[in-house]
Amino acid sequence: MVVGAGSSLYRAHELAFRTQYAELKERCASAGALLPGTPGRLVLRDGTGHGYWYRGYYPVPGSEVEDFVCRADDDDTLEDARQRIEFAGWVMRQVRDLRKLQFQVADKAAARVLVELHNTGLFAGGLVIVGTLGYMAWLNELGATAAVARTQDIDLARRQRLKLAAPLSFLQAVQATKLKFVPVPGMSAGAPSTAVKRAGAEGLRVDVLTHGDVLGQVVAVPELQWHAQAIPHYDYLLREPRAGVVLAGGHCVPVNLPAPERFVWHKVYSSAARTGFPEKAQKDLVQAATLAAALVEHDDAPLSEALGDAPADMVAMVRTRLPALRKLLLKHPQTLEQFEGAIAD
Repeated sequence: MVVGAGSSLYRAHELAFRTQYAELKERCASAGALLPGTPGRLVLRDGTGHGYWYRGYYPVPGSEVEDFVCRADDDDTLEDARQRIEFAGWVMRQVRDLRKLQFQVADKAAARVLVELHNTGLFAGGLVIVGTLGYMAWLNELGATAAVARTQDIDLARRQRLKLAAPLSFLQAVQATKLKFVPVPGMSAGAPSTAVKRAGAEGLRVDVLTHGDVLGQVVAVPELQWHAQAIPHYDYLLREPRAGVVLAGGHCVPVNLPAPERFVWHKVYSSAARTGFPEKAQKDLVQAATLAAALVEHDDAPLSEALGDAPADMVAMVRTRLPALRKLLLKHPQTLEQFEGAIAD
């Protein structure tokens, strides 16, 4: 799908497909811990004279491992493992079908990270998915399909201290994926890292972000034994997050997402603030316009309410993008009317 003047920004999925997605989301939301990697299979090992069951699976492509499950005579634990593997296989098939139907699905490396963060309780503690991955998740939530530039980033954000029973090491969590992540050097000499990355120009990068008045300022996140990069007005963006899921690899991972109306306005603001990065600014604006159109036309969402408590300097930056929004929204007059009314107010 090419986005330009006069183009429709998204297409709605058929009701049957949206229903399929909703069932998958509902079942995964109550599934508890997720099995990492492929669903795998049960393997009985008895070479020591005692029988033990293991789960053989691929945590990453090309590397099979076996995790201990139970003794051979522990029928209850074995049956639970069988059911979990069966459920993981069902989820994998559902995600595969939804990918063919043009739902947004991130890659296997992203899935491995998200499953680990889910299983360690970081999303339950308040961590929020933002950036392009959050945008992809909201398209799925709203039953919309649109062109999305593939991302090699996972952007994680926290508005306030995460509610964890005890501090967790962010670095150890991502390294537990069995993917080779290394800390990214800070923006200035000696500055703490706020991101990790896999090797190579196209390697997956995971950033930790938070609110701060100075873009790029390093903020300590003691509960993760890590640091975050400050982004202006993230306190606005991260207020009132919503429960959602991210489809990735063969998984459906429960996560937190920014409220979609706030996501729209912060994306418009970001497109104005990225003065030295025109390609990223345009990407942010297209995402804002597309998500807004889906919200207004699908849910009759009033955009103006979410802008009401935005800081004045953020609103001023948003106003500068109205001419560009008019060009993008030629096929979405109802949405444009909402933008113009909200900004005029």
